[in-house]
Amino acid sequence: MPTYEYLCDACEHQFELFQSITAEPVKVCPECGKRKVRRLISPGAGILFRGSGFYQTDYRSESYKKAAAAEKGSDGASRSNGQDGKNGNGKARSKATAKKEA
Repeated sequence: MPTYEYLCDACEHQFELFQSITAEPVKVCPECGKRKVRRLISPGAGILFRGSGFYQTDYRSESYKKAAAAEKGSDGASRSNGQDGKNGNGKARSKATAKKEA
């Protein structure tokens, strides 16, 4: 159920009510009792996003995260053998050196 904002034009009392969508708007001001209340147009509630970004991958299951971590760990083993284009000390190899090793 949404929260609606109201304003009394007589006493300028502003208030909010938690009402059903199908409920009739309030007409009487709870402060002064006059029938000068109108419903305001408001932006409503904001959307809350969890996680570090707004991608569908932020909400992956735990089993998916574990499988991805295991796969990432196996990639590290192949890279330590120099298959990532770098030599053992982290510096880039030349194309000629890479061809000789292959």
